[in-house]
Amino acid sequence: MAALTYLWKNRSRHPFLSKNYLKSWAKRALNARQLFSRNLRRFKLTKKGALISKTAEVGEISLLGKKHNLIIGDFSFLGRVKIALHDKVDIGNYVCINDGVELLTASHDVQDPEWTQHSKPISIGDYAWVATNAIILPGVSIGAGAVIGAGAVVSKDVEPFSIVIGNPAIVLQKERNKNLTYNPCEFVAANRAWLY
Repeated sequence: MAALTYLWKNRSRHPFLSKNYLKSWAKRALNARQLFSRNLRRFKLTKKGALISKTAEVGEISLLGKKHNLIIGDFSFLGRVKIALHDKVDIGNYVCINDGVELLTASHDVQDPEWTQHSKPISIGDYAWVATNAIILPGVSIGAGAVIGAGAVVSKDVEPFSIVIGNPAIVLQKERNKNLTYNPCEFVAANRAWLY
């Protein structure tokens, strides 16, 4: 949501020089640097071939590999994330990926005497939440609305709206609410200064 045109169009409007007007513009000024750096980061990545929605929030991500393998949908948020782009990484809409997460699209065959590298794509469905320090291994598909607990190591597909935790990740008995309507980008201070 860091796109300046989106924020300007959807900004909160208060009576000129009112307390709320002054407060919102002060917050906007204080958060301007963060807003511009995220816009610049997204711009540079798209110039290198990544497909990133103008409403997505891209934090200080570390990308290894071919940038054209990265797809990020509308209103998705990525914090300080490491992504190995040896294969496609497709992140849906309204996805939240917290700091410390690693998305790994390649590994080596330990049975192969030549230790051959193989790669597989990763897919993350709409409204999925990948919590702090989780690791997603090659070939994993995370269903819509699924939750990956903090520190989980995910080596198998995760069903929609399920919750997985641990190393190796196991499914909890309860499911997540299926009526999700939140926007993870609205929680970012630089965006809140414009929208609220």
